[in-house]
Amino acid sequence: MVEALAAKLAKSHAKHQLVVLHMIGSHGPTYYRRYPEKYTKFLPDCPRSDIQNCSTEQLTNTYDNTIAYTDLVLSKLIKLLQNSPADDKALLYVSDHGESLGEKGLYLHGFPYALAPKEQTHVPMLFWSNKLADTRFNQCIEQQRNHAFSHDNIFDTLLGLTHIQSIEYRPEQDIFNACSTQS
Repeated sequence: MVEALAAKLAKSHAKHQLVVLHMIGSHGPTYYRRYPEKYTKFLPDCPRSDIQNCSTEQLTNTYDNTIAYTDLVLSKLIKLLQNSPADDKALLYVSDHGESLGEKGLYLHGFPYALAPKEQTHVPMLFWSNKLADTRFNQCIEQQRNHAFSHDNIFDTLLGLTHIQSIEYRPEQDIFNACSTQS
C-alpha cells in the first residue's frame, strides 16, 4: 500500500487530489492474516479463524499484532506525505467498526448498533497534517479530542479538508471546521 501510494504521488501532476486507501486492518476472524509473520510482536498468538477456541491471551496478542502492524503502515504513510512536495497534506484514518474479543461472550462485530457493545461501536481515528506545525491549528485540533464524533462526520470533514464547495456541506458536521480559520 505504501509503495503503491508513493508511485501514484510520483506520477501525479494534479494540483489537488484525494486518495482513499482501504486497509483490512484488524478485521476478524482471521486476525493472523492481517500482519506479516515477521511483524509478530506479541506471542503466543492465535493463527486460526475459530478464534473462540483460542485463549484470551492468544486472541488479544493476535489482535494487538494487527494494531501494531496498522500503526507501522500509518507511520510509513505519514513519512511519505512528510516527504511529498505538496503544500497541503493530511491523512485521516478511521476504522469502520470495532471488534469484540470475547467480552461478555461476544466475538467480532455486526450486532445492531442499539445492542452492540462499545468494543464494536467506539473506533479509533487518527489525523495528521503538515499544518499541525502551526501552534494555533494544533491547539485547535487538540481541543477536538474531547468531542464525540461518528462516521456521520466523515463526509463533511473530507469536504472541509479538501476545500470542496458543495451545497451538501454541513460545517457543523465537519470535525475540523472550527480549526479551518486557524490555518
